[in-house]
Amino acid sequence: MKHRNIAISAGVIILAVGGGLWWWFRPAAAPAYTGVAVKRADLTQLVRASGTVKPLQLVLVATQVSGPITKLFVDYNDHVTAGQIVAQIDPATYQARVEQDEATVKQGEAAVDSAKAKLTRSDADLARMRKLAARELAAQSDLDAAIADRDGAAADVKLAEARLVQSRAALRSSKTNLDYTTIRSPVEGVVLDRSVNEGQTVVASMSAQTLFSIATDLNTMQIETSVPEADIADIIPGKSARFRVDAFEETFTGVVHQIRLSPASLQNVVTYPVILHAGNPKMKLFPGMTANVDFEVAARTNCLTVPNAALRFSPEVASSKTPDTATASAARVRPRGRGPKVWIQPDPAIAPTSVVVRVGITDGTLTEILEPSPLSERDTVLTAIAKPGAAAEKTVNPFMPQMPGRRR
Repeated sequence: MKHRNIAISAGVIILAVGGGLWWWFRPAAAPAYTGVAVKRADLTQLVRASGTVKPLQLVLVATQVSGPITKLFVDYNDHVTAGQIVAQIDPATYQARVEQDEATVKQGEAAVDSAKAKLTRSDADLARMRKLAARELAAQSDLDAAIADRDGAAADVKLAEARLVQSRAALRSSKTNLDYTTIRSPVEGVVLDRSVNEGQTVVASMSAQTLFSIATDLNTMQIETSVPEADIADIIPGKSARFRVDAFEETFTGVVHQIRLSPASLQNVVTYPVILHAGNPKMKLFPGMTANVDFEVAARTNCLTVPNAALRFSPEVASSKTPDTATASAARVRPRGRGPKVWIQPDPAIAPTSVVVRVGITDGTLTEILEPSPLSERDTVLTAIAKPGAAAEKTVNPFMPQMPGRRR
């Protein structure tokens, strides 16, 4: 009886050890894949960029003279016409300067008249001296002195005339400065910004101080975007583009007006400014709004498509990230050819195979498959390795002892 019990115990031990060895060295199961059916769809390839809504032309109204603002005639959002008075600077100092320069001009005119009178007298004296010298009634030295006096008088006339020109120029300058105290709008438009208040003193030194910012026309706006150099070749002036702003659940339409040849580099990415013009008849677009622009660069209708994930998926790479199926997967997959490819598995019992395809445009989710193609709408392309099911997770070795509290 004792020997029988020993034999039974030994048999149980052998079975347990054998079951454990089988569990440890069991062959890995072939991986299961998830796939998506090839289908026909309409595709639109877009280049996306963000930009800022701006007026077509923004004019900065400034002052070239200094002084206190005595009156403001316009405010924010006011419509102004060309030549309309928008502000007044105290003109007292400049009016006084004009009056001083007018007096200087009158003095200059009088000086010219006096110099001309002296010149006339010198001409007469010289004429008489020439007659006396011809009759030898005057010495040569007297004639020379008369000639010198006449030349001096002529020079005094020229000097007086030059001073008169200078004083007249000063008068024109002072009158211009007086005119500058009345600030006028150079264009017709809408006041977007006002930088001064009544009573504030403005100072014009090396540069003119800005008083107002006036947008010439808000019925048409421009959107300035930045497009990366990799996509700039797809942007064509004259083509339409769609954009949205955060303020409205509405899509606006614009036209590519200009691609500016002034590159900018940010974090080693070179971009080019692209300008759109968009109508604004309902005045919904405000200056400074952020616009998210979609440039349509290509479109296809009823084309064969696959998910972009299918073009990125590779069973070799995916299986290397899944140790439990690495051996079986690596033994089964069979890549073929070079170039863009997708993987198909018509039968789960057959290894996945790759299919080389020619790709067209993409909308970021789907990619066009150019025809003729080895793929058809009947095919399913692989996109990932399926996660093990619940049944697989519950599979245990019946011969292994279970830890307390973790019985399955």
